[in-house]
Amino acid sequence: MAIVVTLDVMLARRKMRSKELAEAVGITEANLSLLKQGKVKGLRFATLERICEVLDCQPGDLLAYERDPTREAADG
Repeated sequence: MAIVVTLDVMLARRKMRSKELAEAVGITEANLSLLKQGKVKGLRFATLERICEVLDCQPGDLLAYERDPTREAADG
């Protein structure tokens, strides 16, 4: 996937556990875990906004775009 979730990095920087973030945001630990692993297909802006509020960060601190070389080869 070309979008990489770096939520675990921000959690480490803020010295916060996933459980604390999930409670503060109002989502389950299971859903937060799926998000951290990049296994979700979508994310509500309201949830992203709340995560950014709690972690005092920007959406770009949590998400990164990386080119997928296998996709480029297929398109090529």
